[in-house]
Amino acid sequence: MSKIRGKDTKPELMVRQYLYHNGFRYRKHYRKIPGSPDVYLSKYNTAIFINGCFWHGHENCKYYKTPKSNTSFWLDKINKNKARDIKNKNDLQNMGIQVIIIWECELKSDFNKTMQSLVEALYKNIQ
Repeated sequence: MSKIRGKDTKPELMVRQYLYHNGFRYRKHYRKIPGSPDVYLSKYNTAIFINGCFWHGHENCKYYKTPKSNTSFWLDKINKNKARDIKNKNDLQNMGIQVIIIWECELKSDFNKTMQSLVEALYKNIQ
């Protein structure tokens, strides 16, 4: 468990690299707003969370399976993560900040399509 990262995961690095190379400037893990989003673009007033399917309990996803051992511990942990995600999203939206959630499986299945829809959502928010 000590090898599992909470920040700068491979999916986060992929998204940040794509954004940077396409001219978007951002803050990472911006602590001044609720939830410390993985990426915050102040120009677009948008917070982006890049969620791991297992850690955030992505329903109907091939990357999320309930562990066979210590099940009650893991379900409790994942349910707390889900509740915190909902609270952070609601707090940010109440502040007028657009929230975008990118799932690990979306990046693995079709990275370019996911990034294109992200860019479209960003430009839509600025207009």
